[in-house]
Amino acid sequence: MPFKETFSEFYTKVKTSLDDGTFAKLTLAKTIGNTELMNIYVRPIVDENVLKLELKFKFQKEEIIEIHFIDKAFDRLLEFINNPFLSAILFTTEFDLTYKLNKKRAVSMVEQFPTFGNANEVLLEYLESRK
Repeated sequence: MPFKETFSEFYTKVKTSLDDGTFAKLTLAKTIGNTELMNIYVRPIVDENVLKLELKFKFQKEEIIEIHFIDKAFDRLLEFINNPFLSAILFTTEFDLTYKLNKKRAVSMVEQFPTFGNANEVLLEYLESRK
């Protein structure tokens, strides 16, 4: 997959934000054309005392939810980079990081001021329980 290396760099930031308790949410958006799949929303959940990621696939007429281990979620999300999504946005309490493909499929990552002041509550409760 041509975007594996750059998306891996982006996903490392996702994992770091989960580890340090700054993760707010992750969204894959901006599709190529009018596609059935419109967005993928990612949020942490705790399943059997293990932190995992819930991937909510938002289609035009339905939603499908999948639960993945954090490392396995990378492979699942990578499938959708460039087909159909041209961007992924990581929202943390420290910064927002946008992974973007332009028309020539060149990758850029842009860090901006944070949109969210608070991290995901499930993540914070999980990290607090591990202390």
